[in-house]
Amino acid sequence: MAETTFTFQVDEGLKDAFAEAAKGSDRTGAELLRDFMRDYVRDQVEAAAYDRWFRREVEAAIAEADAGNVISSDDVEADADIWRAEMQRRLSGAAS
Repeated sequence: MAETTFTFQVDEGLKDAFAEAAKGSDRTGAELLRDFMRDYVRDQVEAAAYDRWFRREVEAAIAEADAGNVISSDDVEADADIWRAEMQRRLSGAAS
């Protein structure tokens, strides 16, 4: 892979503190900056992929709702009542 130089300005005190901190971890500042850059690029790629996935999921859910494929709140509450009763039964049995 071809390499290139990345030049930017930074406060001298920050540069010196960064170089000293890097030395403390047996790394050079350049090594750490390359790692930070790789991590940042990876994080941005992952965030974009997650955003695309999330948008697809929301669009699919909206399409389902628009098509009438929904569960009524009464049905949800009835299922929750059954679940709560079952959990209470299990907890009562475990306490005995």
